Amino acid sequence: QVQLVESGGGLVQPGGSLRLSCAASDNLFRISTMGWYRQAPGKERELVATISVYDNTNYSDSVKGRFTISRDNARKTVYLQMSNLRPEDTAVYYCNLQNVRGYWGQGTQVTVSS
Repeated sequence: QVQLVESGGGLVQPGGSLRLSCAASDNLFRISTMGWYRQAPGKERELVATISVYDNTNYSDSVKGRFTISRDNARKTVYLQMSNLRPEDTAVYYCNLQNVRGYWGQGTQVTVSS
């Protein structure tokens, strides 16, 4: 069973930055697409960004140019660098590992407010 542990969430003012991390417990990480998703209150979970084993990245239009996803295979960790944060970025952010099946982390809260 793969475990994913997110960290780095918190409260930040509009225009600020945060970096989320997600550490995987299994070497499956190295051959899997990794992603970040988010879910705001009353809304469905939505894709934020993904990164393939070849470092190909994909972003939702709402975060393109502000967020950067990256991975460190040696550390089995995926990152989400978030800049120029907006109140509408407030959500629980989830890490996802996608291989034959998908695995999810427990989520980390990001709140953007003045």
